[in-house]
Amino acid sequence: MRLLASAGPGEVRVAAVDADGLLDYALWRPGAPDGVGDLHRGRIVARVPALAGAFVAIAGAEGFLPDSAGGARATEGQIIAVRVTRAAQGGKGPRLAAAPDAAPGGGPPALLGRGPDAVRRLAALHPGAPVLADDAALVAALRPTLGARIGLTARAFDDDTEAAVAALAEPVCDLPGGLRLGVYPTPALTALDVDLGAASGERGAKGAVHLARNRAALPAIARQIRLRNLSGAILVDLAGLSPRRRAALGADFAAALAADPLHPRFLGFSALGLAEILRPRVHPPLHELLAGPHAAGLTALRQLAREIAARPGWRPALAAAPAIVDALAHDAAALADLRRRAGQDATLRADPALAPRGWRIEE
Repeated sequence: MRLLASAGPGEVRVAAVDADGLLDYALWRPGAPDGVGDLHRGRIVARVPALAGAFVAIAGAEGFLPDSAGGARATEGQIIAVRVTRAAQGGKGPRLAAAPDAAPGGGPPALLGRGPDAVRRLAALHPGAPVLADDAALVAALRPTLGARIGLTARAFDDDTEAAVAALAEPVCDLPGGLRLGVYPTPALTALDVDLGAASGERGAKGAVHLARNRAALPAIARQIRLRNLSGAILVDLAGLSPRRRAALGADFAAALAADPLHPRFLGFSALGLAEILRPRVHPPLHELLAGPHAAGLTALRQLAREIAARPGWRPALAAAPAIVDALAHDAAALADLRRRAGQDATLRADPALAPRGWRIEE
């Protein structure tokens, strides 16, 4: 097991790699952290008995503190120390828990301390794994926490790792035995569709063959759920099996999910034969992090940094959709990081003619 940290302007891609390839993957964006683990001084703004909790004003947001997480005795106007336990989602603020061991002090809502970044989080999850990062400043920043575990490497991700990471951005991936998996997130749930693909033309007793193929693919399906950090309600439509035959895979499905550190629950099969899984949401799923103008802007900055490094003295400009330029302008960490790496400021130019996620590098 190794942890690999590939740094680019404003973003660190972190991968845990074992003998079978990628096991865990996470993104760390210092200029736009998801806030999980952050400690805040908050103020109770409203008790909501119908929701069994209270709304709490924290720095830059309003979160929800359940009664079960320390909010039962909170009163409106009270100053309280809280920690973020789940990132904001779907227009809802972050989920909070009381931090009774922390003194909030006086004053307005404020951030008191940051939670662990993705490198430290995966290092804690895999305590015996060495950590290799390809940026000296990142190594220096993490050394006080990781000590001798972290080292500097010229290139953190090899070609195989880059290809595996790139595949996580695609909605379809290959599974063992010629099967394919389609990943289709919706606001309410994530649907996973298993297709027989190359296995559809096999000869023999199709029921038995399809059962074996689906069973063999379950560990890979569970691995994709973990790698993509899919969360909430997940429905899996297995391939080529009647509802009765699908029910025979329940124990295998539960076993495939058992190693997941978020402890997803296999709830059984619906009347339609769909496998039902409930996986806790803590950090945003990968498909959300890869969507939107900020993600496109960070991809552009990574490419810009590569081209500047390959052509010393060249002073390019980045033309991008206005939403991308605006997102980068609000990420001071990303632009400062590019300046450190390239030795020059980035020239950003908004081009309304480009697609919403469109950009290009210009002379």
